[in-house]
Amino acid sequence: MSLTQISQSKCFDGWQFRFSHRSITCNCTMNFSIYLPLSAKNTPVPVLYWLSGLTCTDENFVQKAGAQRFAAQHGIAIVCPDTSPRGDDVPIDEDEAFDFGRGAGFYLDATQSPFAMNYHMSDYVTSELPILIEDAFPVNEARAISGHSMGGHGALTIALKNPGCYKSVSAFAPIVAPTQVPWGQKAFRGYLGPDQNSWQDYDACALIPGAEERLPLLIDQGTADDFLEEQLKPHLLEEACTAADHPLTLRMRDGFDHSYFFIASFIGEHIEHHAKALKG
Repeated sequence: MSLTQISQSKCFDGWQFRFSHRSITCNCTMNFSIYLPLSAKNTPVPVLYWLSGLTCTDENFVQKAGAQRFAAQHGIAIVCPDTSPRGDDVPIDEDEAFDFGRGAGFYLDATQSPFAMNYHMSDYVTSELPILIEDAFPVNEARAISGHSMGGHGALTIALKNPGCYKSVSAFAPIVAPTQVPWGQKAFRGYLGPDQNSWQDYDACALIPGAEERLPLLIDQGTADDFLEEQLKPHLLEEACTAADHPLTLRMRDGFDHSYFFIASFIGEHIEHHAKALKG
């Protein structure tokens, strides 16, 4: 598969790259960013996949989280896909709202027209992108996954639905029960249609009881997050995990909001968590 390099920058003991490629899954050109630590020159390194939130691209985490320092220290690569398909031929929300359409792929595989032609972010993240990454770069097959907000939803559901594929999973302020909150309900209705039974496949709280693998969940949530009560509802995930005896570490971080200031404050701990699992 042909890759076009967009940029590269030296960053700590490694390099930050950005590439584009033609995606068969999403039927458009997709961008992704990848950080490779210096140690990748000597031996293939494990990979952390990071999924960003609403309105983001592949660049937000790269530019704001400060994760490269810790990835270099622990010798892991970080891959950041875009949050949705993009391009003139890709359908968008008619009202150009921030929470649906371009920039808001919700890491699912759409079944409804016109979105079913392009919006296959679940297949892209779990199948097409890892194959591309493992073929083109000095990485091994050990994978972890993490994300923020909509991307936290994506990280949790993808890990729960793909047992054995990820060594670890974590999230910052994830949408844990999208079938029960406005952001998720709007997106699922548009991408998946009115049958709410189909929505359950993309809801972490709904997936927990039947999870084939009890992969421990690590979640940080700010108490000053403006979206905490209406959109995020971490207590619902806590209840689901308690009922199913699924391991969960939920850390309520006093005074932190939904921003990248929050992510930057604790990303080092998350990368350390993933590095232990990836190299264990």
